Order: sequence, then C-alpha cells, then structure tokens
Amino acid sequence: MIVAFSVTPLGVGEDVGEYVADAVRVVRASGLPHRTDAMFTSVEGEWDEVMDVVRRAVAAVEQRAPRVSLVLKADIRPGVTDGLTSKVETVERHLAR
Repeated sequence: MIVAFSVTPLGVGEDVGEYVADAVRVVRASGLPHRTDAMFTSVEGEWDEVMDVVRRAVAAVEQRAPRVSLVLKADIRPGVTDGLTSKVETVERHLAR
C-alpha cells in the first residue's frame, strides 16, 4: 500500500517547515520507501507499518503544536511492491511516446 499524507500544525503561525520536518524525520527513520514533495509525503509498505509511521509522524508534530491537521490518501493494492517507483515510471513511459 502507498499512503500519501500531509501533517500541518495549526496555531503556530505561517512558517511550519520545522514542524513538518519533525514528521518527515519519523518517516525517514522508519526505513520504509518514501518520497517527500512540496505537498505530501508518500510512504509504502504493509498496512500496519505504514499506519504506524503516519501515527508517529502526527505524534511528533503534536508534541510542539496545539492542534494538528492530517490529510491522508491511500492506494490499497495487495501484492504490489515498489509502487512509488513503478507508478511514476509508467507515466514517464507514456509521456516519452
């Protein structure tokens, strides 16, 4: 499964990068395949391990922010691995035609 999620601290002002970095550190330390872009962090793995990473990333932000917003989108497709790479490669193949 691939989960794309965004954790946003609320009540801390406009500059939230340092809070988001706390969440991304959790993802990077997880050892699961992941990617971070300007809007979301995507992480790939089994349901329980991915959801645990999301929970811990939210908890990391909660430690410093009075309120946290979580946006989450999941692609639940049993048996598929390396989806973070293969899905992008498929689109790139079509674009190259």
